Amino acid sequence: MLQASREAVLPTYARAEVMLVRGEGCRVWDDEGRSYLDFVGGIAVTSFGHCHPAVTAAAHAQLDELWHVSNLYWTEPMLRLAALLSERIGGAQAFFCSSGAEASEAAFKVARKVTGRPRIVALEGSFHGRTIGALSVTGQPGKWEGFGPLVPGVSFARPNDVESLEAAISPGGDLAAIVLEPVLGEGGVVPLERDFVQTAAERAREVGALLWVDEVQTGVGRTGTFFAYEQLGIEPDLVTLAKGLGNGLPIGALLARNGAADAIGPGDHGATFGGNPVACAAACVVVESIDDDLLAHVVATGDRLTAGLVALPGVQEVRGRGLMLAAALARDAPAVVDACRERGLLVLTAGAGPSVLRLLPPLVVEDAEIDEALGILEAVLA
Repeated sequence: MLQASREAVLPTYARAEVMLVRGEGCRVWDDEGRSYLDFVGGIAVTSFGHCHPAVTAAAHAQLDELWHVSNLYWTEPMLRLAALLSERIGGAQAFFCSSGAEASEAAFKVARKVTGRPRIVALEGSFHGRTIGALSVTGQPGKWEGFGPLVPGVSFARPNDVESLEAAISPGGDLAAIVLEPVLGEGGVVPLERDFVQTAAERAREVGALLWVDEVQTGVGRTGTFFAYEQLGIEPDLVTLAKGLGNGLPIGALLARNGAADAIGPGDHGATFGGNPVACAAACVVVESIDDDLLAHVVATGDRLTAGLVALPGVQEVRGRGLMLAAALARDAPAVVDACRERGLLVLTAGAGPSVLRLLPPLVVEDAEIDEALGILEAVLA
């Protein structure tokens, strides 16, 4: 029955031939009872592992009270989450939605409405979502094919290339925003250099544009600080979040700072399921649980995983921050992904080319689980 039902699903993903039915911590199980160590984490989503007791309890408690009322009314979980995120960022107004792509669409609209300008500068290799506005600022032409024309007014600069950035901005009088991922995720896990990011921030201020930082994959502790931009010495105007914010429940957010939302009012944007009480209740626990001890753990385990990857045969380069890492291999990464899965380890690729292996374990991963994953990778790469 389930095999036949696959024909009822639009084939937008190249899914592995695995049916996952249960998860706990850093592991998942398939319908045949086989266990896998999960270093995909729902693509940087299950930051506290599968079925984390505190997050699960918060969601269950909210399910018993109130599921949904729309944004025509206030709810306590939504207000609490907005306050928690505002505190983390040093003051912001939040717009809640259900995904990173929706958060990108909101940021795109806010940047244009607030500045009264049409143009956006983004980066080659970047990824901000697959809806039409988010796709338009995604610097991967392969993802545009068949969906044009895209939203006009977007220019692309090469990551970590200041000269290219200056050319994309110039002259700047019509520029609404510069959008950056602190670490390009789908683009190959490429960290942006501090000088490049600071130049972008300075130029945005000089021309009166907003600085939009996409923290959908890097945020909520993934790189060792709550926001990855904290490591780069900048103060963005717009920050987009999703993925790890709900630990698996669908939630995204746009955080607008420094008066960036001053021109936004009722009717300018919306999302029916944005600020859903159940998702917000879970997200509150996630945000409250990211403390200095956990962030130090992310850094330490990230260093352990990095050192282990560097020592593996056929690994040419390791890059990333915290527990957002990639290994550039001397062979095709998809075959390595398949071989790891056969041995009980889930990893994934990154879109920069056929040789980039990406690892996104839960932030609560333990040393023993890091070592187990490295052992499997060593056997596959030998």
